[in-house]
Amino acid sequence: MAAAAAAALRAWFWNERFWLPHNVTWADLAGEPGPPGSGLQYPRAGHVLSAFPLALGIFAVRLLFERFIAKPCAVNLGIQDSGPHRAQPNAILEKVFTSITKSPDGKRLEGLSKQLDWDVRKIQRWFRHRRNQDKPTTLTKFCESMWRFTFYLSIFFYGIRFLWTAPWFWDTRQCWYNYPFQDFLIMFVHHLATIGLITFSYMNNMVRVGTLVLCLHDASDFLLEAAKLANYAKYQRLCDAFFMLFGVVFIVTRLGIYPFWILNTTLFESWELIGPYPSWWLFNGLLITLQMLHIIWSYLIIRTAYKALMRGKVSKDDRSDVESSSEEEDVTSNITKGVFSTSSNGSNRINGHVASGQWTEEE
Repeated sequence: MAAAAAAALRAWFWNERFWLPHNVTWADLAGEPGPPGSGLQYPRAGHVLSAFPLALGIFAVRLLFERFIAKPCAVNLGIQDSGPHRAQPNAILEKVFTSITKSPDGKRLEGLSKQLDWDVRKIQRWFRHRRNQDKPTTLTKFCESMWRFTFYLSIFFYGIRFLWTAPWFWDTRQCWYNYPFQDFLIMFVHHLATIGLITFSYMNNMVRVGTLVLCLHDASDFLLEAAKLANYAKYQRLCDAFFMLFGVVFIVTRLGIYPFWILNTTLFESWELIGPYPSWWLFNGLLITLQMLHIIWSYLIIRTAYKALMRGKVSKDDRSDVESSSEEEDVTSNITKGVFSTSSNGSNRINGHVASGQWTEEE
């Protein structure tokens, strides 16, 4: 009974008329796209599972890279591994910090002051130090950003290298001719299938347009990481230049090339050449949603760049910066201090770019 129900559910979920264009079946994708015995395969749902061992392998490479390459580079640039000042051990304040609030209000501060016979400013300073000691050091952030910079840059040029000779890179109508396609896949080697859009395009054999989407989105990410690296190394002008370049590339690719190149082919050329089908609407709905996010991110980047120009520089990522011990900082501790800061719980993160005028961390 359970087996029959599972089979019925599987048949319903993988309904050919939802996932595939007319006159194409799953059986068509089960064969070999090349000559018999070539070993080539069309994309299959089971291939997605290969993302998990691939992710473990990439994670191992990252650990080695950060330890033996990124860290020595940071040390040579004079970036220290010293953390912020640690808070004086206090069981009462530690219990409040871990179980009640990390930023007590005035009423609670007064109560703690009476309970401990401490000055209110001393308690404020303790909470400030305690918050700071949980933040990663500048060296740790530098190593993270150097890994992401190297990874994003490598993936982008890897995609360009293989797409340069692909006919659909120059003529997007080639994304839809002779579907299902008879060529080897290059998309899934370097991207993890953790996003529905990637998984959908892979399993549905829309790998041509999928490679274009992925390559386009890789074009600006490494520039943002380069700006962070310059920021951590205290090369402010270089940081500003990289961020401005990142903003230009991001806006050109996401508001120019993406809608007029990618959406044009997925919405109009595919309609003309293979016609719409149920999952076609899902696929394009996800792509249009992505375009809406591009507009939001572009607005935030433009706003951030404008603020930076008004101040004369791009403010820093203060995720691990030590909070000032001045009285003024005590009063304004809840105000965002940097154009690119990030909240401790990651609540302001948007796709690894800029949210509420702040630096964001992806990992």
